[in-house]
Amino acid sequence: MIAIMSDAIGSETLADLFAGGRLRNFAAGERLFARGDPVVALHLVVAGEARLVRHRPDGGRLVLQRAGPGAVLAEASLFATSYHCDGEAATPLTTRALPVAEARARLAARPELALAWAARLAHEVQRARQRAEILALPRLAERLEAWLALADGCLPPRGRWRELAAELGVTPEALYRRLARLRRAGDPIRRRD
Repeated sequence: MIAIMSDAIGSETLADLFAGGRLRNFAAGERLFARGDPVVALHLVVAGEARLVRHRPDGGRLVLQRAGPGAVLAEASLFATSYHCDGEAATPLTTRALPVAEARARLAARPELALAWAARLAHEVQRARQRAEILALPRLAERLEAWLALADGCLPPRGRWRELAAELGVTPEALYRRLARLRRAGDPIRRRD
């Protein structure tokens, strides 16, 4: 996740885009929006973590984005009429919601702000490509190794391993089995606690 303040162009930052947006609070597990809902607002994460989730036909979940403080959840929704995924709170969450019509008007009126938005989208395209490369790997062992390389070799805390499984596109049980094999082999994987 890339901090929103790093997307500064000149004197404008993406935080300027959300100035005056309405603060909204969500409980862990609460849905911000559902696939098919009309897009009415952009959400800047102020505190906590949100996820963009696609539900697979087999009942599995695929996490397409994890958005923490300073990140915008489902940025591409600015240019859509309806959401293509579900947005949900992974933890207790506070967002600053800005109506999409207002966001579009601000971007049209302020070229430096529009450039900051374009830089943000470019960063997200790069991250999406990294996730796609990981998901294209045929074996879980390879996916986990690539994910760990991006995460400095650290697993998330144990209570978040189900989310990691969803991000890797595998069942939690398959991930647990792989981690157990690594532990038995003496592979030194660190956890963020």
